[in-house]
Amino acid sequence: MSATTNPDPEGRTTDLPPTTAAPVRWARYIAMGDSFTEGLWDPYPDAPEVQRGWADNLAAILAERRIAAGQEPLEYANLAIRGRKLRPIVDEQLDVTVAAQPDLVSLVAGGNDILRASADLEMISSALEDAVVALRASGADVLMGTGFKAGAALSWTNGRTGIFNANVWSIAQRHGAHVLDLWGMRPLADLRLWSEDRIHLTPEGHQRVANAALVALGLDPDDANYDTPLDATPPAAFRETARANAAWMRQHVGPWVRRRLTGTSSGDGRSAKWPKPQPWPRA
Repeated sequence: MSATTNPDPEGRTTDLPPTTAAPVRWARYIAMGDSFTEGLWDPYPDAPEVQRGWADNLAAILAERRIAAGQEPLEYANLAIRGRKLRPIVDEQLDVTVAAQPDLVSLVAGGNDILRASADLEMISSALEDAVVALRASGADVLMGTGFKAGAALSWTNGRTGIFNANVWSIAQRHGAHVLDLWGMRPLADLRLWSEDRIHLTPEGHQRVANAALVALGLDPDDANYDTPLDATPPAAFRETARANAAWMRQHVGPWVRRRLTGTSSGDGRSAKWPKPQPWPRA
């Protein structure tokens, strides 16, 4: 809390009682999803084997605001597991989420489906809507997310992402859900906010998305410049760009293709990092 001043009729200032932070109406938040919500690649500085990401950052901000307003700490769980497609996310995470009785749920998924040539956009959109209906029926507010607008290397996905995004907005309108507009975030067009694999964000990128999530929920962002593009840099030389693209293909695209051919996933054998709601931030 902080003291404020107010001018009297003669221009002098007088101290007013301390102001109180606006209350946060959500007391229990659960994040569902894939690697984007798990938080790749945003490791905790004191525990680099654990990824933080936008959802953990959002939980931290909501928790801080609740505490500042004199409320009980936020409870938070993150069920997201890298590599998961939308249907398995719903199958594995929905019942667990509903049973925990949250009043806020984020369900951001579909990117792993869209990367596959066999993606059935209507099927995954229907699965998403069924999940939103179940979550809303449980009494929870729901935050969905659109897909990203991909850069040159993955621009072939933009058509199907656009169709999926239209379905996300329609689902939100039908069922009173919130939408995190990742497609419309201007800074995300800059590769400097993306990790080396070009499909996961840097720590700064995740922090900007957390602020966008606050806005999507009708709250003020912590950083008003979250949607401001980064300062311009001179374009890279053709040879430098070619070398970077070749390295990306070798280090990231090749292993991804091999996993597809062998029917394996980066999330095989992994479990959720924060499987049960707990007071946030963690001790």
